[in-house]
Parts: sequence; C-alpha cells; structure tokens
Amino acid sequence: MSRFVAMRLLQVAAVLAIMSFVIYALIGLMPGDPIDLMISSNPHLTPADAVRLKALYGLDRPLIERYFAWAKAALTGDFGYSRLYVKPAFEVLLPRLGNTALLMGASIICAYALALPLGILAARKPGSAIDSAVNMLCFAGISVPPFWLALMLILIFAAGLGVLPAGGIATIGDGSIPDRLQHLVLPVATLTLASMGGHLRYIRASMIETLRQDFIRTARAKGAGETRVLTRHALRNALIPVVTVLALSFGSLFSGALITETMFAYPGMGKLIYDAIQGNDFNLALAGLLLATLTVLLANLAADIAYAVIDPRISYR
Repeated sequence: MSRFVAMRLLQVAAVLAIMSFVIYALIGLMPGDPIDLMISSNPHLTPADAVRLKALYGLDRPLIERYFAWAKAALTGDFGYSRLYVKPAFEVLLPRLGNTALLMGASIICAYALALPLGILAARKPGSAIDSAVNMLCFAGISVPPFWLALMLILIFAAGLGVLPAGGIATIGDGSIPDRLQHLVLPVATLTLASMGGHLRYIRASMIETLRQDFIRTARAKGAGETRVLTRHALRNALIPVVTVLALSFGSLFSGALITETMFAYPGMGKLIYDAIQGNDFNLALAGLLLATLTVLLANLAADIAYAVIDPRISYR
C-alpha cells in the first residue's frame, strides 16, 4: 500500500505541475496585466514608467521564463502577492480554504445522510411507491439550478420568515458557534439539495445491482435478517462505485460552491477565485485554482485507498 501511495503522490505532483503551467499560461494570456491597470487608474504614470515597472516585475520577459521564475518561488512557499488584498496570496487563501472545507464537508455529510437510507429503501422494492417518490426527488434535485434554489431559500427563510440570515459567515460583533451555524444552514441546504439527487441515483442503482447477486441469495437462504443483508452484505459491496462518484464529485462541488458562496456572500474559495479573476489578481487566482486542483487530486487518491478499506479483496501490492 505504501508503494502505491508513493507512486500516486508522484503522479499527483506531475499532474499539478502540468496544470500549474496550463493555468499560468491561460492567466498570462488574459488581456491586461497589473501594470496596465495601474496606468489606467493613474493618469500621472507615463509610458516610460510602465516600461520600467514591467521590467521590474519581469512582465517584459517571455511567458515560459516568467512561469519558471514563479514555479521556483512557489516551491519555497512564495505564491506572490495579492493585488486586491495587499497580502501574500497564501495568507489570503488559508482562511477561505477552511470556510469552503467546512461548507463542503457539511454538505457532503448531509447529502449522504439522506441519500444512503433513501437509496436503500428504494432499492429494496424497485418500482414501488417509495421507489417512484425517490426517483422524483432525484430528478427534482438534479434539475433545479443551484442559484435558483439559493434565491428561493433566501426568499422563504430569510426575507419571508426571517428565521435565518440571508448571507455572510457571522453576525458583525458576534461570531459565536451558534451564530456561525445559523449562517451555514442555508448554504449547506443549497449544496445538499443540489448534490443529493445524483448521489441518491448512484446508491439506488448500485444497491439494486448488488441485491441481485448470488451471495445475497445465499445470505438470505442461510437465514440472515433483512437488516443484516442490507447493511452488512449489500451496502459494503455497493459502496465501491459510490466512493468513485463521491471522489469525482469534488470538482462539481467546487463549482457549485462558487455559485452558492456568491449567492450567500460566503467568504470561501469559490467566491475568492471569482473575485480574483474579475479583479485581475493573477497571483491569487492562480494559487486558488491550483489549490482546487490539488483538492480534487487528493480526493481521488483517498477514494483509491478507500477501495481497499471497503473491500478486502482489493490489494495494491
């Protein structure tokens, strides 16, 4: 297992290096740079000043040279300076990463806490009334756009009933745990309802396929109870494709978090990357996108390790 993990970490590093160049090149090819923005906002800067500043910051050099200079600094932990926040980019990213991890972690736990029992109930009797209701719930969750769902939740629970805050991460001057939890309810509910439908469909389909296997019939013939058959025999085998889907869903969760964080003014990674791209904060946008890429790669590595934990027959020797 350790050899497998070491090889996968090398692959993660290689993919991250390739993605860093691709993202750096795409951002570098965007029209305008920080010096151009300085010139447009300050009429006293002359073209000679612009040439001098571009030479000072290395913006007059070819793209490949600039990339290697950035990569050399990034390997030492220096991801550049944020133009919007006037801080090192990594110092801006770390608190936002914690906020997004809390939002995504809570939404994943809630989504699977609902999807697992509903998927098992639907798979027990395909075509039944419960199965039809679960399928309708799945299609509704998949079809509803996250931004519309966020607006509806804000209109009902914040503007209408006034029981929950409409946005932000905490009340100014408060910041206690109950206050933070209140501000998390609507964003977590939005991401949970938007992602639960897809997970529920995969759990249902995987459970139906597993319940048709010979070892399930053998367990029932030996007198195993229905609860034991479902939880001990069927669910563990059905979780392998579900784990794959969960790992692959981290990318879509990041994009969904961008929309949700923007709608609720939640200071997370998604909104930070969006604001950085809109404000031409190249260093911050590049570091944020690379951090999102690393998160997805590590999620897939964790899924591969989880396969061996769930199914002892899987070995990485």
